[in-house]
Amino acid sequence: MKPNELRAKDMTQLNQELNDLLKAQFSLRMQVATQQLTNNSQLKKTRRDIARVRTIIAQKAASK
Repeated sequence: MKPNELRAKDMTQLNQELNDLLKAQFSLRMQVATQQLTNNSQLKKTRRDIARVRTIIAQKAASK
């Protein structure tokens, strides 16, 4: 997910995106625990996407 795409969204869409990413991260962690995850880089990508979304939410909150 690119930062420009995220900046174009409003706060409700960003919060929904954050919830979706957190659910995906939980699912990936469960797959790691049960040794079903074959591509470990997905966990890192999801973690970074969560950080991106949280950063943009904070920036939008600070600009109000």
